[in-house]
Amino acid sequence: MRSFIISPEGLPYIFIGMVITGLTALVSPLWSLGPLVLTLFTICFFRNPQRKVEINDNNILSPADGKVLSIEKLNYDDILKCQAYKISIFLSIFNVHVNRVPISGTVFYKKYVPGKFFPAFKSHASAYNERNIIGINYGNLNLLVIQITGFIARRIVDWIKVGEYLPQGNTFGLIKFGSCTEIVIPANQISINVTVGDKVKGGKTIIGVITNETSG
Repeated sequence: MRSFIISPEGLPYIFIGMVITGLTALVSPLWSLGPLVLTLFTICFFRNPQRKVEINDNNILSPADGKVLSIEKLNYDDILKCQAYKISIFLSIFNVHVNRVPISGTVFYKKYVPGKFFPAFKSHASAYNERNIIGINYGNLNLLVIQITGFIARRIVDWIKVGEYLPQGNTFGLIKFGSCTEIVIPANQISINVTVGDKVKGGKTIIGVITNETSG
């Protein structure tokens, strides 16, 4: 798990902001206020707060900070091969954008899908926007976490590979500058623990609880 206070992916943006702030300050301290505010915002955006995760193999934790935008019942998911619930979490530019592993398990699937850049809060964004699909297996349970770009977000980052074991609550990636994260879970194995409009926290909020016997 990455323990950096600031995600390394943000360092180039922060460095450029500091240089511009310094150069404009030489001309006029007043002019440097704009670049300074943007630099401070960039530092805030790429923050990676350390969190104590309560490991529980029966709980599915939120993969992201944000607000539950929708909970949709899917008649059939092509990857999970079953009925499923798709829970969409909208991340504003003020949320922590580091994604976390919802349950301990092994990465069995990973696919990057090119696409559009519609606003992440639009209902059709998950179908048309650029996204990164990650499948995690724990015993007889498979679930998906989907990183989706938005109108501002144009870059998906992950640090994992197929076959890798991921501990629950560990960070696995991020989406730069506003986005949506979805979690797709089998309908017959999970009891949903959130409702539309709920604010959730990655690695802390319990999204759902496993209702059948699952062995790791």
